[in-house]
Amino acid sequence: MVDLCTLIERNAAFTPDKPAINFEGETLSYAIFNQRIEQVARALKSQLGVERGDRVAILSLNRPDHLVLLYACARLGAMLVPLNWRLAVAEQLFILSDAAAKVLVIEHAFEALLPALAEQLPDIFVVGLDFAPLGGSKWDGLLDRGRGDGRNLYTDLSCPLLIVYTSGTTGRPKGAVLRQEALLWNGVMSQHMHGLTSADHVLTVLPLFHVGGLNIQTTPALHHGATVTIHTRFTPEATLAAFERERPTLAVLVPAMIQGLTEHPKWSTTDLSSLRAISTGSTMVPQHLIERFVARSVPVLQVYGSTETCPIAVYTRLGGDLSREGTTGLPGLFCEAAIIDDGGNKLPPGTLGEIAVRGPNVFCEYWGNQEATREALHNGWYHTGDIGRRDPDGYFWVHDRKKNLIISGGENVYPAEVERVLMEHPDVAECAVVGRPDSRWDEVPVAYVIRQSGVRIEAEALTAHMQSQLARFKVPREIIFTEELPRTGLGKIQHFMLKELDARSSR
Repeated sequence: MVDLCTLIERNAAFTPDKPAINFEGETLSYAIFNQRIEQVARALKSQLGVERGDRVAILSLNRPDHLVLLYACARLGAMLVPLNWRLAVAEQLFILSDAAAKVLVIEHAFEALLPALAEQLPDIFVVGLDFAPLGGSKWDGLLDRGRGDGRNLYTDLSCPLLIVYTSGTTGRPKGAVLRQEALLWNGVMSQHMHGLTSADHVLTVLPLFHVGGLNIQTTPALHHGATVTIHTRFTPEATLAAFERERPTLAVLVPAMIQGLTEHPKWSTTDLSSLRAISTGSTMVPQHLIERFVARSVPVLQVYGSTETCPIAVYTRLGGDLSREGTTGLPGLFCEAAIIDDGGNKLPPGTLGEIAVRGPNVFCEYWGNQEATREALHNGWYHTGDIGRRDPDGYFWVHDRKKNLIISGGENVYPAEVERVLMEHPDVAECAVVGRPDSRWDEVPVAYVIRQSGVRIEAEALTAHMQSQLARFKVPREIIFTEELPRTGLGKIQHFMLKELDARSSR
């Protein structure tokens, strides 16, 4: 049967010596990449009993093993659960528990998770990528013991492959389940968006735990027989050096990365001539940042989507019309998009409404959460919660993000999640979190807190409390104590009014 891994196998047959992945001085040809996938699949199946439908988690900086594990799971019909290494231990434990992961593959840098894991989730088998965890196995040793056939019967493109957790408005993250076919059709749309061919060379600096880093260019490049160079994480210095040394043709950069690059002292002297285009998205992209690359003769493409859309849904295309300032483009080749009202009816051009998306790239469910799935999916249409419009030619503009969502440096921060942790502190009576514009990160979270009567808790204590439960980028930059919060007639806190008040007071 054909599965997503078949694409790697075919490329290994057609061009065995072609570089598939470059990483820290090592090059994996397509033949070697394919062999490693087979080796990992055999080890997971024969040594750890991984079968169709099982969940395998990974906690690591970017490295080739992440992609090897993805395609090994595709061969087995298993599901990969990439963990955001920026999350706090408590958040990572929740995801591992919610997904009922059978195996955790982990890098030594994140071993701080392991004591709590052993206490709370002792049945998860731990594999150390670059070390031997207590009671677990080292990656290389596990692979050496692999035996037999690295496939499971009845594995095909309809099998779920990825569970990517996205913060939820309820305060707990939800696992968006993406089938193998979602990645296949997403890759076809990436090819159309970028004019991607086997001659391309993609530079991947976005984290692979996000669908943006994984699926806008990285997996599509591998499906089409191109070359991918992976950096463990983004730094302006290393990225600019790679533009000159590695000579990539394509890269994806969120706006905060573009700002970091274009404000670096070496920006004006770095040779960008190899780049055919830069792609960006994840938040509204300031025009002045786009113009910095355009001024250096590098086209900037925009893509709109989300974890639930794999993520490519709407995009501008290389060689297409890039003159419409602010547009995120047209619906992709295999994706429908519409502007709808609260009743799900399509609205005419120029009318603001909710953006809805339908196509084979769209997720099939939130893992173990039927209620959230029903709220998001209606007759195959994913209701994004984003507000936008389209013009008479079908081009889309995004006017506002999901209700209350904060995007800080390309990372989603849902106020409800931060508020839940704040409310766990006994000295907090009520609270609300909103986004504040920030020149470096686009937005940062700030918290407004009403203390319990008679207590004088200070901001530092609340910050320390949150730092033990949340990723750093989710911890409010400032905590402001107040006596009241703006509310509706029914008593619900009005985040949009609080955001307006914060904007006026922080000027």
